[in-house]
Amino acid sequence: MSCADEHVQDLIQIKPSIARQLRNAKYGVYNHSTVELCHWTKKSFMDEGTCYKHRFYGIDTHRCMEFSPAGMFCENRCIYCWRPMEFYEHIEMPGDAVDEPQAIIDNLMSERFRLMSGYFGNADANKAKLIEAMRPTHYAISLSGEPTMYPKLPGLIRYLKSLKDTRSIFLVTNGQEPEMLYRLEEEDALPTQIYLSTNAPNKRLYYLINKPRLRDAWERWLKSLEFIASTNARTVARITLIRGYNYGLDTAREFAEILRIGNPHFIEVKSYMHVGNSINRLSADAMLNMDEVLAFTGVLEHHLDDYAIYDWSIPSRVAVLQNMKRYVDPIIR
Repeated sequence: MSCADEHVQDLIQIKPSIARQLRNAKYGVYNHSTVELCHWTKKSFMDEGTCYKHRFYGIDTHRCMEFSPAGMFCENRCIYCWRPMEFYEHIEMPGDAVDEPQAIIDNLMSERFRLMSGYFGNADANKAKLIEAMRPTHYAISLSGEPTMYPKLPGLIRYLKSLKDTRSIFLVTNGQEPEMLYRLEEEDALPTQIYLSTNAPNKRLYYLINKPRLRDAWERWLKSLEFIASTNARTVARITLIRGYNYGLDTAREFAEILRIGNPHFIEVKSYMHVGNSINRLSADAMLNMDEVLAFTGVLEHHLDDYAIYDWSIPSRVAVLQNMKRYVDPIIR
């Protein structure tokens, strides 16, 4: 057996039994990476609407590729997560056991085309959009798992930037790998926009909602919050509201206090949605209606002098506040 063959055997892979379950759930899988056509991308193919990121930031929904280089790897076990976190097994990704960035993108692109293939035979699908969708303009590095655990993330983002059709790259993080965020800055590999999951305004609620595996999880998250205050990338603090956990006027005031540390360009306030694997952990009553989301957002606006409500989306039960002092054009040109 050659050294190359031994190296291939040592690469991290999602267990075959779990990969089969993921494929049955309409994921594309390549070793430790995953890709999916999200609900709104599929609706866009059928001319049935676009996601709120199109409305808020100008993202082409049908040309969005949502993927993760760490499909089944995460340091948290968040109660509201609708991804299959029950399959998560590890909280480490050694640098010598992961795929190279180009291999991930090439193979996940093929998986994405496979997931799209049925739409070309659907008479009601917009064929022009499908053809355009084969060349993504937007990359959402999120999906399942925690992408900042992937040790070659700077190279991955630089590779995406080198593709001629790339217009924007969003990175969603739980904030447990602040060192990686600083690496992105140092290695000239910042994405267009960084989302920091911000679901608790204090340590007690953080551990209750996010159920982290790391003992210093709160301190790690605070370092990531400090990072978004100074980075050159656009930043978003995204709050997922869960009735009975982090929804209430007092909690809103406490959120406002901690958000001043991160001073993000945008604050998204979104209701928990009773979908996917989360239905085994939370009841449908944990969801909020749009009026409640707007009321909570209004309290934040009242306590954050530099912010104003920018927009909201009723189908997604989400509202967004914009930082008027740290102003950037919401629409990515």
